[in-house]
Amino acid sequence: MPTPAVRDAAPRVQPAPPLAAHPVPDRQGGSLFTADPDLRALLPLYLPPELFNHLLPHLERMGALAGGVLDELAQVADQNPPTLTYRTRAGIDAQRIDKHPAYVELERVAFAEFGLAAASHRSGVLGWDKPMPPAAKYALTYLLVQAEFGLCCPLSMTDSLTRTLRKFGDPALVERFLPNLTTQVFEDLYQGAMFMTEQGAGSDVAATATRAVRDAGAEGGWRLLGDKWFCSNPDAALAMVLARVEDEAGNAVPGHKGVSLFLLPRKLADGSNNHYRIIRLKDKLGTRSMASGEIRLEGAHAYLVGEPGRGFVQMADMINNSRLSNGVRAAGLMRRALTEGLFIARERQAFGKRLEDMPLMRRQLLKLTLPTEQARTMVFQTADALRRADAGEADAYPLMRILTPLIKFRACRDARKVTGDAMEIRGGCGYIEEWSDPRLVRDAHLGSIWEGTSNIVALDVLRAIRREGALPVLQAHLNGLLADTPLHAGARAAFESAIARAAALARQAADAGADGDLLARQAASALYHVTSAAAMAWEAGRTGSVRRMRLAQLVLLHRVLPQDPLAANAEPGWLAETVAPADGTVHAAGAVDQVNVF
Repeated sequence: MPTPAVRDAAPRVQPAPPLAAHPVPDRQGGSLFTADPDLRALLPLYLPPELFNHLLPHLERMGALAGGVLDELAQVADQNPPTLTYRTRAGIDAQRIDKHPAYVELERVAFAEFGLAAASHRSGVLGWDKPMPPAAKYALTYLLVQAEFGLCCPLSMTDSLTRTLRKFGDPALVERFLPNLTTQVFEDLYQGAMFMTEQGAGSDVAATATRAVRDAGAEGGWRLLGDKWFCSNPDAALAMVLARVEDEAGNAVPGHKGVSLFLLPRKLADGSNNHYRIIRLKDKLGTRSMASGEIRLEGAHAYLVGEPGRGFVQMADMINNSRLSNGVRAAGLMRRALTEGLFIARERQAFGKRLEDMPLMRRQLLKLTLPTEQARTMVFQTADALRRADAGEADAYPLMRILTPLIKFRACRDARKVTGDAMEIRGGCGYIEEWSDPRLVRDAHLGSIWEGTSNIVALDVLRAIRREGALPVLQAHLNGLLADTPLHAGARAAFESAIARAAALARQAADAGADGDLLARQAASALYHVTSAAAMAWEAGRTGSVRRMRLAQLVLLHRVLPQDPLAANAEPGWLAETVAPADGTVHAAGAVDQVNVF
């Protein structure tokens, strides 16, 4: 059921005013779902028909809320960050994080009304009679993040913690905590977090210094001691924590072999606070609505999850899920920025013309459109690979294992540029905090840092190739997509050549060992671009969209193929060759040239 604040505010969601209402166009109140017809067109490719039809009204509602009341709440929450209270007024040590009511209302919508953290884990969310596949959850999240980015971190961590606990945790532990992790009763909800980063151990997990000491008298049988430097959602009811175990002689086990995974409850079974403190909250560039802090573990009670010494492998499962969520958020940010830019270009006039009729503006919009559409396609391709991997399908795990770092690496970097360039379309107003643009720019910089910086994630692409044999699986997947796509000969040859060359570069980097690491970013970008281009072409073939095929081909032209920077742009002949529509007719080159890619 809608929460009161959302229900009361819902009538404010109205179509965007016409240009004549004011010379500064403002689309606030317009649905972010109806503004994005491609999302509706693509979802049937990734969802079963009955689920798509069931989900459609919920997507429409989320789109309307995200374009209206949720956007207003997010703006307020961004301007009123959470604060940390250390003691009661009577002097009792009782830490709490005070969140603005606007942020709490956002939490209610995401966790309770839409059940986004529970949708993959149990039936009944939004009236669906079984757990939803990842694509369904991420479609709703894709809309939500266009209004509010910060909250999507706790959503992802709660979802990912639940997944990791179910996969590796003791059955009794799962039985105890799963109901609260997946409830839609807001007052009963346990949110999740991940405490991994230390001052000397960020991406280098082997340098983890936090200690885990056996203690039969502690709830869970272990105590944790040490400092965690960057902990988002630090007051979460449950957190996954990496800590170093000791051998029988009481010495810390070095390297990865000593790092183990623990479940840390905020409250102990008797209702008392666990033995750790939030030292302070971070003053962040973005995601200001959501608290991040530093935590000191002072003999905190914890439960071992899985086998001792396997913490890095087990936490990697949670991190990979969070990396995919990061890609979803980057894709959503780019889509919101593009939606705003397209609206302004249509409605704003200068020098007697609409902005969208000016050649340079059309080129700028195209440069925003390509990475935005690439990221959206990669979200659903990766989500479908995750679904198949969880179902135990052959080769699905290595495919998911390479697609996840690919989207985390490239989409998160693209979001920084897309949001910045879209701000420019709005002009001076885009630099003012009353508009969404500054918040999008600030939040976009997060994706390239959390859950692994760009270098770390690019190296993880090579690790997936070396350890999981993911490259031939990816090539087979892409060639399969092309085989299922009606392409003309010139275009097909361009796609196949680009895929082969990108794979050869990635293989060279993977086989060269440490020397090949220098190629990691170049190889990751190449694989991302050819993967998204081939998948977009497949989508075009399934939907009969000439426009989408044009975009797929432009990805190759502008992001993979060599161009002379000193030559006037000249499109190759195959770029005009496109998909044969369902009726079997073939578009002439001249007709394709007139396709409006926006």
